[in-house]
Amino acid sequence: MPRQCDICHEARAIVRRPKTGQSICKECFFYVFETEVHNTIVDSKLFKPGDRVGIGASGGKDSTVLAYVMKALNDRYNYGLDLYLLSVDEGIAGYRDDSLETVKRNKEQYGLPLLIVSYEQLYGWSMDSIVAAVGRKNNCTFCGVFRRQALDRGALMLDLDHIVTGHNADDVAETILMNIFRGDISRLDRCTEIATSGEGYVVRSKPFKYAYEKEIVMYAYLRRLDYFSTECTYSPNAYRGYAREFLKKLERVRPSAILDIIHSGEAMHVAKDVQLPSLDRCQRCGYISSNSVCKACVLLEGLERGIPKLGISRTKQDVEAGPRENDLVHFEKLRQEALEMRRSRQKSESCQQSACACTENCS
Repeated sequence: MPRQCDICHEARAIVRRPKTGQSICKECFFYVFETEVHNTIVDSKLFKPGDRVGIGASGGKDSTVLAYVMKALNDRYNYGLDLYLLSVDEGIAGYRDDSLETVKRNKEQYGLPLLIVSYEQLYGWSMDSIVAAVGRKNNCTFCGVFRRQALDRGALMLDLDHIVTGHNADDVAETILMNIFRGDISRLDRCTEIATSGEGYVVRSKPFKYAYEKEIVMYAYLRRLDYFSTECTYSPNAYRGYAREFLKKLERVRPSAILDIIHSGEAMHVAKDVQLPSLDRCQRCGYISSNSVCKACVLLEGLERGIPKLGISRTKQDVEAGPRENDLVHFEKLRQEALEMRRSRQKSESCQQSACACTENCS
């Protein structure tokens, strides 16, 4: 006899939740998954009405489910958010170009505006050209650093208040483990935060912080969402892969291990007398940095000087602070342009609300 749903006790159970062990029907699974994400958003006070929120969209399962759920919850609970899709084209032939086609379809399916920024456009280098210069051992360092800054640059181009990413519970637990393995105290103290403070100009958060990857996959499958599932060409040798393999082994023995690690990470705090790196602004591009020159500018200089290991090697290299002729567009300039966009938009909205008849002054 088919097992009944543990929640509604009526429909046939077709899903066993890895997170709780419950056997539930499809509709109840949709309800509890979406409700848990909603509770995470509300309990953490992630948004306020009127926020312009960019969804980091790669075309993969996490970001596709995030886009679908954010739109559904925004409509259902009247968050009052203006949602946008924001994608980064790293320039990986046969991978990112295909996944971006999925994002473009998601744009039409969900009716959300889309902006795509590329490494080639921002840095003058694609990941394919970077890998050709540095090899496959450290390429993920370049991609991670460049991608984070690219998202913030794209957010300012759209004048966003907030970026949400599809990082799930598995990702957060892996990051905690990686920081423990590396002994990186400063990152360990920050990696469990559900939202940044916005010191990089735009607040960034993880609504899927407590959502298991397996449940996201099941949600995408049962909802029949359109997503891209191929692994990045350059990721098999990434350090994160080893942390992921270790975590999966723990999960097989103890299914609650993922949330256990997250809660343990949340309970860890650096003693007040421990001196951590202070955050400032890069003297070249204005991005947030603990050094006079940020990691992205150092890596970019290494590529341009033909010493791509600059910024990766533990050996101290000669990197001068201060501006150079071919520096990245300064973040302060982007911020001022975003503020001007906002003032113009607010002025236009004010005119529409008052139904003013002015022409020249309100144009």
